[in-house]
Amino acid sequence: MDDVQRLGGNIDLAGFRDVDGGSMIVVKKIVGTYAKKFSTRLSDFERLELRMKPIHSSEDGPGAYELKGKLVYGGRSEHVENTDHNLFYALDSVLKKLEKLSL
Repeated sequence: MDDVQRLGGNIDLAGFRDVDGGSMIVVKKIVGTYAKKFSTRLSDFERLELRMKPIHSSEDGPGAYELKGKLVYGGRSEHVENTDHNLFYALDSVLKKLEKLSL
């Protein structure tokens, strides 16, 4: 993956390079909270990967955010995606979907 930020050894964030510093702190907290849930609940948790792609509607910036998530555990992988105008809603939705699939 290009422009990947690795968090804690088992979390990869790709495409978040242009997210401002304050928003990135919130992104990392949200992702970290879910990753902790996954590692606590899934003894065979291996990796969480998130890829974000801004969808530009004008020159003013992104009109929406496309997020793809991948949860790897016990030799399986679950893939989900969501698009929303709010980065945090899109992120939370992807992580909630992964959480449901891993129950």
